[in-house]
Amino acid sequence: MFELPSGAEIQSIIAILKSGLGFFIPEIYLSILFMGLIILDLVLKGRKNAILGWTTLLGLGGSFYFIAQQHAMQARELFFGMYVLDEYAIFFKYFFVASGMFAVVATLADRKFETEVKSIGEYYALVVAMVIGMVMMAAASDLLMIFLAMELVSLTAYILSGYFKRDARSSEAALKYLVYGAVSSGLMLYGFSLIYGMTAETNILKISMALADHGYDPLVMILATLLIMAGFGYKIGAFPFHFWSPDVYEGAPTPITAYLSVASKAAGFALLLRFFYIAVPHGFSPYEDILGIDWLSLLVIMSVTSMIYGNVVAIWQKNVKRLLAYSSIAHAGYLLLGVIVMDEIGTQAVLFYLLSYFLMNYAAFYVVVLISNRTGSETLDDYRGLGSKMPLAGAALTVFLISLVGLPPTVGFIGKLMIFSALLSKGSLYIWLALIGVLTSVISLYYYMLIPLNMFLRESLEPNEKSLNPGFLAQLMMAVLMILTIWFGLFFEPLSEFARYSSSMFGLSLY
Repeated sequence: MFELPSGAEIQSIIAILKSGLGFFIPEIYLSILFMGLIILDLVLKGRKNAILGWTTLLGLGGSFYFIAQQHAMQARELFFGMYVLDEYAIFFKYFFVASGMFAVVATLADRKFETEVKSIGEYYALVVAMVIGMVMMAAASDLLMIFLAMELVSLTAYILSGYFKRDARSSEAALKYLVYGAVSSGLMLYGFSLIYGMTAETNILKISMALADHGYDPLVMILATLLIMAGFGYKIGAFPFHFWSPDVYEGAPTPITAYLSVASKAAGFALLLRFFYIAVPHGFSPYEDILGIDWLSLLVIMSVTSMIYGNVVAIWQKNVKRLLAYSSIAHAGYLLLGVIVMDEIGTQAVLFYLLSYFLMNYAAFYVVVLISNRTGSETLDDYRGLGSKMPLAGAALTVFLISLVGLPPTVGFIGKLMIFSALLSKGSLYIWLALIGVLTSVISLYYYMLIPLNMFLRESLEPNEKSLNPGFLAQLMMAVLMILTIWFGLFFEPLSEFARYSSSMFGLSLY
């Protein structure tokens, strides 16, 4: 018979919850910002886009102060082990807040929002809500918290993808995203239920200890791993869980496309790394029998197929956003190479690659927004001759695409170099994976360079040759992003050290 907790037990629960609130300040601050934006939207009249946009930008920037305070705090579990504060979680808090700020900047630059969107306050509030969900994904250490955080991110992403209500492509993107998301969440939940059935635990550290102490059925474990990987694979956009990506990237508002391609992918990797490194037993050879809980082989297959499929299919794309969508699938494959290494060097390489991808991919989408403002198109053929009309945009986009390929002297080159170096450090069995990574990068050079080829070496289809100046602030932003892409390719030590510092979980090296 169920018994209500006694007064002393309730007091103990309240005390534990209160003790955790002091380490939960950034999340509380972001929640207040979320509610404040909704209230501000109701109060304001007139030009809401600029005021609410700048308020959101400054509000997100203010959260950096509270995140910085957590560096001095000791790593610990919070709220009965459902949440954790450690260097790894702090890294992603910075990452997701910065991602939200870039999404706001891109929104302010996108003129389509002025004509398509009336309730802009809800839009910015949802962007903040998605930041909160991703921050919680990175710090979740319990199966229930993982699911709740993922659903918060997913539900807001569905709405934001279809925010252009009068655009059929946007509505289609939201519907497909919802359907694929619901299926993947159901599969992941079933995998969680199998894990819980074997261990009677939901905390990932306790799951790890229970599996080590009492053993497990290999067949059930590999089934659970497959199902959970479906949920995480959907979030990172890796093959074969990528089906939503091209249509959603093409149909969603461009700032949201950039946001999903970087932040949502990073949130998926934050969860994948923490869960599979800690909760699931590992240490097996990548070539062991599948009943030996060989989830590493599953990641190898996902990585290789993502790199090959994403880069090959991107060759035939005529829409720039769709091209970058298939490119994003390929980059998920490169990031999985770092996960496969399964040590601190591999984790550091993944974190550094995410930082480099954050800079170059957001920057590329920012230029796509500016070009779309002036041309009204995202089609590759309409980029012909833009190099003479928008010379700085053409030069900047070329630099960002070179970085996405992974060529020096850009930050993308260092990111791929660290991934391949981490692979080679594990011995000869991993050389072929690095070789596939290099060869697929060569393929990506072809379709990435189609864009600058059209911009600089092909004549415009339009007879009008007037300049399409995007404005001083936009040009300044492009110049700064271009300089940073090259700067961190030459002087990458600060990013590398930050990634190394952030590569431990629960304050410990668990490899």
